[in-house]
Amino acid sequence: MAGRSKRYRVADTAQQVVGGFLLAGPFVVTEEVWLLADQMEWFHVLATVVVVFAIGYGALYEADDDRDPDREAEVAGVPVRFVSLMGVAYGSVLVLAVAVTAPTTFAAQLGVSASLATLAALTAKAVCVGAIFSVVGAATADSVF
Repeated sequence: MAGRSKRYRVADTAQQVVGGFLLAGPFVVTEEVWLLADQMEWFHVLATVVVVFAIGYGALYEADDDRDPDREAEVAGVPVRFVSLMGVAYGSVLVLAVAVTAPTTFAAQLGVSASLATLAALTAKAVCVGAIFSVVGAATADSVF
């Protein structure tokens, strides 16, 4: 890929979206993910967030010698490409979950209360699990294309 610009472009986010949605899909509709989410505590959620951020950063900046986070445009000191990646990783899972009514469907199967607060908490936990896989697809698509 000699000569290819590594500067962030809106097209990079589009590539991330394709990769993020591609790998998010199977996990949004998997009952085991929602069962795991139902059993998660706050420290499990925090652990998944750390994993997603570590995978994302590693895939973007450690696995690609040509990309330097210090030379990229920033938002509040964070590279725009990384911000975009995190938004796509979590956003693609959330959009798919809501689009296919996964929160209410799996809450009913798990016997979980259908209150808005309970559904929001369950969905947030499931999104954190799904983002582990979505970030891999999003970062790979951004790096490969």
